[in-house]
Amino acid sequence: MAGSFETRVWTVPNAITVARLALLVPVCLLVLQGAEGSWWPPVLLALWASTDWIDGVLARALGQTSRLGEILDPIADRVGITGVTLSLAIVGVVDWWVLAIIAATDVATVALAGAAARDGGIRVSWLGKWRTAVLLTAVVVLVLGETVWPAATVGGLVLLLVGTALHVLAGADYIRKARGGTGGSRRRTGEARRGADGGRVDAAPADAAGATDAEGAR
Repeated sequence: MAGSFETRVWTVPNAITVARLALLVPVCLLVLQGAEGSWWPPVLLALWASTDWIDGVLARALGQTSRLGEILDPIADRVGITGVTLSLAIVGVVDWWVLAIIAATDVATVALAGAAARDGGIRVSWLGKWRTAVLLTAVVVLVLGETVWPAATVGGLVLLLVGTALHVLAGADYIRKARGGTGGSRRRTGEARRGADGGRVDAAPADAAGATDAEGAR
């Protein structure tokens, strides 16, 4: 597990992130196959959502922060939210236009703010964190409603609409910062700090789109 921030790959936090991605496969398959009455989909998805913060906490606690982890963690969030929402749209629980807005926002954010995020020009915002938290909660509640508690579906749909609105606002905010040069000044400040500290990096930047959800230095 030795190595620098840029080259470190085999770490405990990265393994947890990969396991989080793997959890999505049975969840999506069960939703598509119709798992009415089964607790497995909501339990597995709740486990996936609740461990969103664990990999970042462990990375800092164990001194295993890495560029790969910083990229993988938000990808797990974005893939999970999009994948589960897609599954729910296929079975008719979620309208397709909601999925289209989520996907289009991700694509636009990657295209217009991805480079600035990779360069450390823009960092995670509280709006981005709240957006992710609401969307994670929404998909868990929706799967709960689709499987074992139908009454939860209405609440899940409301949360999904709120989360989608926050998603658009967060994406627009990151794009504005990237295009307006706000992030550039932060990048120059960071470079000056590293020069003054003899090459030490105080905090690692988040990566694009979903990567704007990365929690601190992962």
